[in-house]
Amino acid sequence: MKRLTGAVALALALPTCALAAPASQESTHVVAPGETLNGIANRAGVSPDALARANGLEPPYVVRLGQSLTIPRSAATTRAAAPKAAPAREARTYTVTSGETLNGIANRTGVSPAELARANGLAEPYGVRIGQTLTIPGTQAPKAPSAPAPTSQPAPEFKGETYLVKSGETLGGVAQRTGVARVLIAEANGLEPPYVLKVGQRLAIPRTRRHTVAKGDSGFSIALEYGVPWDAIAVASGIEPDASVRPGQELVIPSLVATRATPAAATATTAPKPAAPAPSTRFLWPVKGPINRGFKLGSDYHDGLDIKAARGTMVRAAAAGTVRFAGLEKEQFGNLVVIDHGGDWFTAYAFLSRITVKNGTNVAKGERIGLVGDTGEAKGNELHFEIRHDGAPVNPVDELPKAP
Repeated sequence: MKRLTGAVALALALPTCALAAPASQESTHVVAPGETLNGIANRAGVSPDALARANGLEPPYVVRLGQSLTIPRSAATTRAAAPKAAPAREARTYTVTSGETLNGIANRTGVSPAELARANGLAEPYGVRIGQTLTIPGTQAPKAPSAPAPTSQPAPEFKGETYLVKSGETLGGVAQRTGVARVLIAEANGLEPPYVLKVGQRLAIPRTRRHTVAKGDSGFSIALEYGVPWDAIAVASGIEPDASVRPGQELVIPSLVATRATPAAATATTAPKPAAPAPSTRFLWPVKGPINRGFKLGSDYHDGLDIKAARGTMVRAAAAGTVRFAGLEKEQFGNLVVIDHGGDWFTAYAFLSRITVKNGTNVAKGERIGLVGDTGEAKGNELHFEIRHDGAPVNPVDELPKAP
């Protein structure tokens, strides 16, 4: 058995598809979700520098949702904004990369999100997938302003795991600076529309990893290896949850970040996470009984203990922790519970006849989590029990008291 943990499902970016400002002579523009100074300047036919100066903006030139911007107009810019014979820009393609949204791509390519959605047959909620090739519709290219705006978004400025919100920042701006889709940041931090941020608020930034499928891998084994639910991996990778994996396929492994409350609410609404046992801490035996099959590496590989017990015998949590999986695993383990004890320590309890806890539940050491059974590939009524640390199986006998 490998490892299955996690209770946070990730979604692809679901941008709000706001209509871009027309390339006309508008004198003011109200900032819509996901818009940047560059994108507004491009569509208005003025330079970002001129737009920033007209509105007293300073680096890093953050604009806020609902902010009204003055569009500087002169004879020169008016002519540039509405040329009589601008050459047609040919349709082209764009490949979606990690953390991108329809809005962001539209801003960077100089078209409106609505046009981009229509050109690619996208329907609400306008999700895009990593590796997806989008057609960028042909447009009328405005004359270049005196200080042309860059055509590509700079690399993310911030690579950390948490981000401290500064004055005037929006969720869209934080997403651009960190290179992580705003919907993922919102989910990781329990933010609700309209996604208002507070100065000094610390946001968790969910980073991702990648896995190249090897021979013998399955969706379940990959989920166990990384401690992330297969459904979350499938969604992040743009594939169906029931699809088979194939050797050489590259998967996106989303990071799981527990939903966080704001500092003021945290003390009132969230319970402290159970303390992680140190490597030297002994676990409790989950059930009493003879060992049918022990832990073994090599050709006769077995990464846990099969403990014989009467059907319906209570199975107890070997240590305090949070339930990361509680459900049916059809291939081998039947009814399965996986508990996260912190510090990358996990225990797993399989072949259960009944599960008595739910995903996300905090359990105490010795608390009942299920009943012995013979589901999955059990050879009679028994419990399959595993301990894992840092993603690798550990011989439970080395972590348990001398006798059950």
